[in-house]
Amino acid sequence: MVDPRFVGHLHALRLALTDPRFPAAAVPGALTAQPEARPALTRALTASDAAPARTEAAETDTAPADTAVATACAAPALSPAEEGLPDALARALGAEGVAVHRPELGSLVAAVPADAEARHAARAAVTAVDDEAVRLRSAVKAHDGFFTTFFISPYSRYIARWCARRGLTPNQVTTASLLTALLAAGCAATGERGGYVAAGVLLLVSFVLDCTDGQLARYSLQYSTMGAWLDATFDRAKEYAFYAGLALGAARDGDDVWALALGAMVLMSCRHVVDFSFNEANHDAQANTSPTAALSDRLNTVGWTVWARRMIILPIGERWAMIAVLTAVTTPRIVFYALLIGCAFGACYTTAGRVLRSVTRKARRTDRAAQALADLADSGPLAELVARTGRRPALRPLLRAPVLWAAAGTALLLAAALAEPFGSTLTVVAALLYALLAGCAVARPLKGALDWLLPPLFRAAEYTTVLVLAAKADAPGALPAAFGLVAAVAYHHYDTVYRIRGGTGAPPAWLVRTIGGHEGRTLLVTLLAALLASRGDDFTLALTALAVAVALVVLVESIRFWVSSGAPAVHDEGETA
Repeated sequence: MVDPRFVGHLHALRLALTDPRFPAAAVPGALTAQPEARPALTRALTASDAAPARTEAAETDTAPADTAVATACAAPALSPAEEGLPDALARALGAEGVAVHRPELGSLVAAVPADAEARHAARAAVTAVDDEAVRLRSAVKAHDGFFTTFFISPYSRYIARWCARRGLTPNQVTTASLLTALLAAGCAATGERGGYVAAGVLLLVSFVLDCTDGQLARYSLQYSTMGAWLDATFDRAKEYAFYAGLALGAARDGDDVWALALGAMVLMSCRHVVDFSFNEANHDAQANTSPTAALSDRLNTVGWTVWARRMIILPIGERWAMIAVLTAVTTPRIVFYALLIGCAFGACYTTAGRVLRSVTRKARRTDRAAQALADLADSGPLAELVARTGRRPALRPLLRAPVLWAAAGTALLLAAALAEPFGSTLTVVAALLYALLAGCAVARPLKGALDWLLPPLFRAAEYTTVLVLAAKADAPGALPAAFGLVAAVAYHHYDTVYRIRGGTGAPPAWLVRTIGGHEGRTLLVTLLAALLASRGDDFTLALTALAVAVALVVLVESIRFWVSSGAPAVHDEGETA
């Protein structure tokens, strides 16, 4: 709905009228309402004495490309003294509790002039600003890593515009990026120097396309449910597939680095869940300030510190550039050593900062944040049974520090897995105690200052246990099978994150129960190790079967959800890490 007196840039109308991510969006003189906001819109129209008989949508996408001033035709204009209908309805929707998104226009113009002089001034302001230049500049993500900002985005934005003018979609570019990365992994798997060089080059090309798909989505405002799913999952699929390719290539040269490849995947997944958990715990917290956050804000005013702090955590651009260069000129073992050292430092740096912020701020966690952390914990039937028992009034005082219960269970499990021989029954006992302590940890609402650490601790416990047991197993192929199992479970955990981010909640409870929850899978793997310790390749076969079963269940449900009408129409801006 556009006021007939509207004067402004075409891209200002695009921003207001073509973005499906919000229930309602508005700029001065223009309003759009998605289906969930239309009941409130109907009530507002009914209550409005100035409601016109009909309105027409602005056809922003069919306007000529060189249009400098967008003037939309709608209902008969109100008198200059009256408030325009779109603005009045936007205000009424806000009063009804509808979140009306108002995009940042920057230098773009969107105005409803009250008289001829104001109209002339608005048209002059439109002419003074290059609509296309602003559109191209805004296609680039505002906060990104040093490598991406200075070595990729200066030209990838033009690739995005080239794609848009030829009708290519972000999903097609995302798929091209995935295929390129898989080709890079295949080249690395050859184990030859020429293959490593080609793999490094193709990995960089894949990253350029990975930046291009998001810039194309922002340039053309093509946000979609499928795009959110693809963008959220393909980055990890590409990186982990490349790890597997490097491990296969090293094996051809007689060097077994599968433990390093799996260790890198475990470290990256745990590092990401630290980011996800902290953000979910604090994004809507009240009084969300701390001296550490204030210091960080002050440092952000000093230009070089911003880039230094982004680079030292080895975000995706720097990480992929490092992997590509080292793959081309060194060996897979050196690649993984550098990756593990760099990512471990980045993980320690970011986690320490988040812990300091948490203990120095006096934020009050919301019920939504507590539920998000409970969903990210991925508790299965065993933990839920213990949690229900722990919710009894007599036991509640004993369970006031969830993070201590989770840390104790994780430490006990990992100590047993590392110290005991493969197949030891003590490891099984430790896994059972871990399940009990994990249930104690989630018995109370997760509203404590450090309760966001529970999901990372559970991920570290499960993934590392699988890694250690596979490394200790005297069974050929155990580590590659464990790599597949952790990849399948990690996909489930990433899928959970993006469902929560989209506002649709965690995967259905039946899915979590079917795949056992983190404590159930951990206990099952330790049982398989104990039962199959002396049966040759059977442990490898069991891990492979478990990986295939988990992958099938979570992939089928994930695909069903993300292609359904209930999936959120969001575009993930991505994590710098």
